[in-house]
Amino acid sequence: MTKIGYARVSSREQNLERQFEMLKKAEVEKIFSDKLSGKDNNRPKIQELLNYIREDDIIVVSELDRLGRNNKEVTNIMDQIQDKGATLEILNLPSLSGIKDDNLRRLLNNLIIELFKYTAENERKQIRERQRQGIELAKEKGKYKGRPFAYSSDSSDKQKRVTYEKIVEMLEKDVPITQISKELDVARNTIYRIRNEISST
Repeated sequence: MTKIGYARVSSREQNLERQFEMLKKAEVEKIFSDKLSGKDNNRPKIQELLNYIREDDIIVVSELDRLGRNNKEVTNIMDQIQDKGATLEILNLPSLSGIKDDNLRRLLNNLIIELFKYTAENERKQIRERQRQGIELAKEKGKYKGRPFAYSSDSSDKQKRVTYEKIVEMLEKDVPITQISKELDVARNTIYRIRNEISST
């Protein structure tokens, strides 16, 4: 039996240290980690982990959502762990380590995890519904403008603001859209959209 840890953050800018610390305290012998979005089904280290585990191994994660961002993905990974004859331990859920009967511990562990999966998925659905209702309300009041464009005068990305200004400048000089696209490495439909915006102002 081997205790194996898995840690994940959804971008390269985020830090894994908190999860590593929790896994080390849980006395895992090996840790796999990914710095990729949970929506990416090709996370290399979770695939390595699933290939590595053997019967009676214990897979340890700090929280259930480290395995995936939705119920379907979490269930798929859990099923693969169970198919290998391994069990899953979630550090922020009640510990069942004191139960000596392996079958009973496995059953209770799965029941707890299923309950938390259901709760987490319901919470996500409620958040999406509240967002939808908020957008609808804003639209009714004429305040909803949708997501900001990546290339715009008020983009949060400074480099893309600069690129936007270059596009406008080149359009005003009647530079062909195909040429602008090649020189600035920006999709033509984005340039068409900017041209339509400035021509209507």
